[in-house]
Amino acid sequence: MGTESYVVGVAEVVNETDEALSVVFDVPEVLKAEFAYLPGQFLTLAVPSEQTGLVARSYSLSSSPHEDRWQVTVKRTVGGYASNWICDNVQAGSQLRVIPPSGIFSPKEWESDLLLFAGGSGITPVLSIARTALHEHNNRVVLVYANRDEQSVIFASVLRELQSQYPDRFVLIHWLESLQGLPSRDSLRAFAANFPDFNSMVCGPAPFMDAVTGVLKDMGWPRSRRLQERFVSLGGNPFGDVPEMAEFTAAREAAADSSLEDAASSEGAPVAFGPVTVEAHLDDTDYTFDDWDGQQPLLDFLTSKGVEAPYSCKAGQCSACACVVLEGDLAMNHNEVLEEDDLREGIRLACQATALSPRVKISYNA
Repeated sequence: MGTESYVVGVAEVVNETDEALSVVFDVPEVLKAEFAYLPGQFLTLAVPSEQTGLVARSYSLSSSPHEDRWQVTVKRTVGGYASNWICDNVQAGSQLRVIPPSGIFSPKEWESDLLLFAGGSGITPVLSIARTALHEHNNRVVLVYANRDEQSVIFASVLRELQSQYPDRFVLIHWLESLQGLPSRDSLRAFAANFPDFNSMVCGPAPFMDAVTGVLKDMGWPRSRRLQERFVSLGGNPFGDVPEMAEFTAAREAAADSSLEDAASSEGAPVAFGPVTVEAHLDDTDYTFDDWDGQQPLLDFLTSKGVEAPYSCKAGQCSACACVVLEGDLAMNHNEVLEEDDLREGIRLACQATALSPRVKISYNA
């Protein structure tokens, strides 16, 4: 059983550069509430695969919520099966299976000025955030956008239009490797020093993000004013037994039955303190349960109780299920996205979380 997904039509495909295109979805009125999103969030698309039936890939929304538009932008990557399939096959009228928006790469408040760093296709969620800040709020936005060369710049015309529309609030700095080389830590430090009170956000290739984040940490930029996105390829199938997966489901179930027989012969490691009490705050609702065994992943336990907790990959490879621990503590079986700073702040991936205390209180809204 996967998370809820929907087959949505493609209204338009926009060629942004020779290597990137935007897919605009025709979200029907009946699904618009389900597909409501925050700037910086992503959609998870099902891409057909002859080997696994479907592969799941998450792509950030480059549109902004105020536009009543759902647009993701995809850049071809060398050896990237999903990105190349989308670029080669998707066109207006295509139908794609989509998991509604998710992700935590979004400003927690809009009063502060924003210092945004984007590298390559990392501009996608950053553009959504910049558009929202400029159109819907009054804060200033400074964007440093790094690319290989001028031809690699995605949304060049859109960014020029924002500059023209908001000359007093939007500053755009293009950094082209062909002219200036790779951004150095010294150059990033010198630039960031001009905006010590801004909230920073960064998205792009790992070396670029690591450089920016490292510089800001060295400068004493508090964690509360630093937010970093991570792109990972999702494993497994978060879509569940949808029609496209019918022929693969039987084989998985047979394999699962065999695994259960093997598992039945070995004892688990029960929590020494017995049943765990769980308090969870989600949206405007508080839930309390006192019968979690502490070993079943917290996400699975909550969903078994009817709680519509958010998730996408269920493999510790995205941040869709992230929650904040307010009391007690949780361990994680696997984590590919949270940094040490995130863990120190109590952020955990519910899909991988097991109990470390007899009482746990979490929030999805903290």
